[in-house]
Amino acid sequence: MNDPIIVINGLNKTYEGGFQALTHIDLTIQRGEIFALLGPNGAGKTTLISVVCGLVNPTAGHVLVDGFDNITHYRQARERIGLVPQELTNEAFETVWNTVSFSRGLFGKAPNPAHIEKVLKSLTLWDKRHNRLMTLSGGMKRRVLIAKALSHEPRVLFLDEPTAGVDVELRREMWEVVRQLRDNGVTIILTTHYIEEAEEMADRIGVINRGELVLVEEKAALMSKLGSKQLTLNLHTALAGLPNSLQRFDLSLAAEGYELVYTYDGSQDEDGHGISALLTALEQEGITFKDLHTRQSSLEDIFVDLVNPKERA
Repeated sequence: MNDPIIVINGLNKTYEGGFQALTHIDLTIQRGEIFALLGPNGAGKTTLISVVCGLVNPTAGHVLVDGFDNITHYRQARERIGLVPQELTNEAFETVWNTVSFSRGLFGKAPNPAHIEKVLKSLTLWDKRHNRLMTLSGGMKRRVLIAKALSHEPRVLFLDEPTAGVDVELRREMWEVVRQLRDNGVTIILTTHYIEEAEEMADRIGVINRGELVLVEEKAALMSKLGSKQLTLNLHTALAGLPNSLQRFDLSLAAEGYELVYTYDGSQDEDGHGISALLTALEQEGITFKDLHTRQSSLEDIFVDLVNPKERA
């Protein structure tokens, strides 16, 4: 995937009064990926989406959408974008079919009932097409928002907190919808503060905090690079302290000396500080264990470290 569909360079946004919502954002989104923008509330996620979609003007920098500058070629850039906002703002008395078809017309697209049918079926809304929006459940209304965003055949879909306020079962249903959209060739950018959402779905993850893009990384590489692991050994005999020969390892004692906890990452295997080296050192010291188990950092652990490292100190 070396074909960028969105290129953001030097983006800044300062509001009247001096509040700087975005600080020098550089970001490239590859065609066909699911990119999760992760950050706490107020970090700048929605502002960044709003700038890319042309709803908010930047103070500095520029954005290209499929090669079109989103200010100088606003119409061409905007028609390539579908936006699903956080708020459920639907026309309560309108039918599903009419509201989705109307959204297509807003982009100057000719009527295409076959496309609207395809979108509604892909979102399990076809049986509800004649229903008024006021009669739908919250989950169905959120699907209608996605259908509206897809009505004009965009190449990029922004989902701003797509599962905020919905239950776990519906959240998983929405994840499946997003995967299907990606499989159909739509590039997905989602903002979320649900760690599990990014961990479950994203190909790459960006972490934004206080308007700055702290990190952008492939999910697997991020977890491998920053995600520490713990090996806990349940010892036969309690240790009062650590022998000198074990000082080179990141070890701690727990459970009154009956547990030896080793914190490590994959790179340590290469420099003589890995698990195999530890087990050899334990054998040489005559320290035996009856059981062991491992734990790997979740994305939530990594996120807390990045956004507020003092919390975990």
